[in-house]
Amino acid sequence: MHRAIKLLLVCIFAMIYALPARNMDNRPYVIIVSLDGFRWDYLDRGIAPHMQALADEGVRALSFQPAFPSKTFPNHYTIVTGLYPQNHGLINNRFANPYSGAVYRLGDTSAVRNDYWYHGETLWETAGRNGMKSASFFWPGSETRLPYKHPTYFKHYDGSVSHKERVDGVISWLQLPEEQRPHLIFLYFSDTDTQGHRYGPDSQEVNDAIRLLDKQIGYLRQRLKDIGMDRIVNIIVLSDHGMTNLNPDGVINLGKILAGEQVKMDGYGPLVQIFTRNSRQTVRLYHLLQEKANGFRVFLREEVPTCWHYSANPFLGQIILVADLGNTFVKTDREMQSYMDRKPKGDHGYDNFALDMHGFFIAEGPAFRQHYRFGTMLNVDVYPLVCKILGIIGNQKIDGKLERVETLLK
Repeated sequence: MHRAIKLLLVCIFAMIYALPARNMDNRPYVIIVSLDGFRWDYLDRGIAPHMQALADEGVRALSFQPAFPSKTFPNHYTIVTGLYPQNHGLINNRFANPYSGAVYRLGDTSAVRNDYWYHGETLWETAGRNGMKSASFFWPGSETRLPYKHPTYFKHYDGSVSHKERVDGVISWLQLPEEQRPHLIFLYFSDTDTQGHRYGPDSQEVNDAIRLLDKQIGYLRQRLKDIGMDRIVNIIVLSDHGMTNLNPDGVINLGKILAGEQVKMDGYGPLVQIFTRNSRQTVRLYHLLQEKANGFRVFLREEVPTCWHYSANPFLGQIILVADLGNTFVKTDREMQSYMDRKPKGDHGYDNFALDMHGFFIAEGPAFRQHYRFGTMLNVDVYPLVCKILGIIGNQKIDGKLERVETLLK
């Protein structure tokens, strides 16, 4: 008799643990997936059925406008802070503190994990402050060393980790016991950006990357269904910026234009800033560059267009140079040779009002309207939108505005 009761209890417990994960306290879930360099119109190529289905069922923005400059780290950090780069600190993928000489550079593990560079409050910090756990699989800016400045669970970036492992990692977090489970999760893929740089946005390689990433979105949705969470999780799929074709004749050698000048140039690609020695040199070089400005624009720091929300950062140089769409800067003959050896076909980082620089935004889940189309969305507005969905109190000193995007929600 006792043995029969014991066997019955074992069976009951086995059935309980076999049940799909449940949202016992009814708190919302949000998964944000970033597809780096996925341009606003890639979805219209008819080769991403899983993402198209998600967009058809939920909401889709006509385009997703990045902050200036339209670079990877600045925009990923804008998305999670609701701040423009001039305010959150990451003004480029690579830049220097002109006072200390310290350099921030994508790919430099020490710099990327140094909390010194990151200002504002991220969504994962906000979640933690509200008693909610978070997790990140490779989101830029999530690896800082200070415990309160990174998600509850996070992975150090490793590009060799397969797409399947990343999605399975997200699912494993959602299968944790309720008290340990994150309700805000970030996931990152780089394929469309990598292939866009190498082969250009109109290439077969980019189309192959779109198909590959679409399979990951389909796999993620299927795995959520497998664990019984497909109807309680809000999925946001977005990108940090778009991509444009490079002009083969659009390489601008600043080293030749400024030959003999004792200045420091910082930046690369479409955006370079110049640090001059004194105000007299600033004025002289400004006029020189204006005369030579074929294929690029020249601004004094105080002249940078206000719509870029960029000029207030103290690390900017006295002169800012921005290449026209498809052109690129090199600072030395050595850089020119390196560029010609690599022969990249695509780039980003240009004026964020250029449509080629726009990314995409689609979302589906219990918080979102169904079959809804939106106009151009600003990526700075994601932070207040996610705070609203999760029911958490966000940082009020942000540039994003909930009223611009609240219509996306039910």
